[in-house]
Amino acid sequence: MARDHNPMPQPYEYDVLIIGSGAAGLTVALNLPQHLKICVVSKADISSGATLWAQGGIAAVLDDQDSSENHIQDTLMAGGGLCHEDAVRFTVEHSKKSIEWLIETGVDFTRNTDSQLHLTREGGHSHRRIIHAADATGHAVSTTLASQARARPNIELRSSRVAVDLITNRKLALPGNRCVGAYILNLEDNHVELFRARFTVIATGGASKAYRYTTNPDGASGDGIAMAWRAGCRVANMEFNQFHPTCLYHPHAKSFLITEAVRGEGGLLKLPDGSRFMDRFDKRAELAPRDIVARAIDHEMKRLGADHLLLDISHKPADFIRHHFPTIYEKCLEFGIDITREAIPVVPAAHYTCGGIVSDDRARTDINQLYVVGEAGFTGLHGANRMASNSLLECLVYGRAAAADITRREADIPQSPDAPAWDESQVRDSDEDVVISHNWDELRHFMWDYVGIVRTTKRLQRAKHRVDLLSGEIGEFYNNYRVTNDLLELRNLVTVSDLIICSAMQRKESRGLHYTLDYPGLQHEPRDTLLMPTTYRTPSP
Repeated sequence: MARDHNPMPQPYEYDVLIIGSGAAGLTVALNLPQHLKICVVSKADISSGATLWAQGGIAAVLDDQDSSENHIQDTLMAGGGLCHEDAVRFTVEHSKKSIEWLIETGVDFTRNTDSQLHLTREGGHSHRRIIHAADATGHAVSTTLASQARARPNIELRSSRVAVDLITNRKLALPGNRCVGAYILNLEDNHVELFRARFTVIATGGASKAYRYTTNPDGASGDGIAMAWRAGCRVANMEFNQFHPTCLYHPHAKSFLITEAVRGEGGLLKLPDGSRFMDRFDKRAELAPRDIVARAIDHEMKRLGADHLLLDISHKPADFIRHHFPTIYEKCLEFGIDITREAIPVVPAAHYTCGGIVSDDRARTDINQLYVVGEAGFTGLHGANRMASNSLLECLVYGRAAAADITRREADIPQSPDAPAWDESQVRDSDEDVVISHNWDELRHFMWDYVGIVRTTKRLQRAKHRVDLLSGEIGEFYNNYRVTNDLLELRNLVTVSDLIICSAMQRKESRGLHYTLDYPGLQHEPRDTLLMPTTYRTPSP
């Protein structure tokens, strides 16, 4: 969207601007040389975001009984024929070094009585290879990396900041295909600031907040994906939205996730009458990949008219449960559920975006000096379905790869050109914020109903019609009123929802996380769904 800009106060200037402070963004920051001036911006507290809530752990080959080839084959199988084998091999082969770096950084992983790292197993994995910190791995990783970042004098951490849009040479009417920074909304004073940077890294997470039920209620609004698309980056495989099979069902739980490790350690899925059902859907039963488990739960809920099903680990010793799942035990107890004695009520919820901004093995995008790391990116690792605990691993491996590439190139990249400050002179404060809340509710409801776990062509067509209407309304609102966090998130979610719908309409088959009743079989040739904006240009080497 074009706006007029007037000269304003001095912008912030950095060597590297990192948008997002989860494991992906902080991994990049901490692996960059300390002579670079780095800024990490975050919507909320620096150690907030999706990483903080990750429970299960990080997949890596750390046991002599396991092998890289096993991990690679498990990932390829879970990915439904769409994983890029070179990306899978690159990730797995760099897994051990990434874990060693985390341990050196100070992450305190759970160990056995003999002080060896305790490894658990999750769905789709043929071996125990999930390193974890009890059932709060994300919290341990996030707080440790944030603490290390705060101790680095060359890293500035700026919270309560929301990215509005990327600044590129194209926007500035300059030659070349380069990102030179971003406009950032300061939530403390509600003014947009100009951040110039020689390198910009998107580490904003996925887009599961587009759905009514999500495991990421405070984030995952697709900001980075939407900004990169508007700037001219390709996106791929946005139809593959992973729904976590087991989210705590309780009116006050605010989408609390029940880690897959509960099933990995013997938890059983049951119908309301206490009978098991997963063996009717897959020979791996509770340890089948997430897409199969989520569809099975969705099918049984619809068949029975049930508002939830049950996950039961109460047959295990109480001490075992409290030791392995202390966070889940305490959280459920808050809601009157003692998981050592009774089953946990669960429902599926939108959890992870497998597609995203197209990037290479150095995390580079289609725009020069613009990188993407973590859930916002499409590396080819996950294919049609992400295997459990490969996500944090991807953050680490590609975060370190991005940092290495920036380090290699930084001496040759000049300072960013001048850019105009954000101009608010032609807009006013909104007196109809109810429009935002109503549109938000409408978007998340029709995405859940029409573009959810099971889809049809008619449902997708209805969703496309609705999202087109919303796009027009939100565009008009954005043009005429001062930006707010809610408006920016809604604008981005409408964009990524449209990308999800368009991608789903193009896939005339059921593969991995994309399941449609109109095309239940597989196409012979596995292909990525690639969406290309008209502004796309080939990046330089």
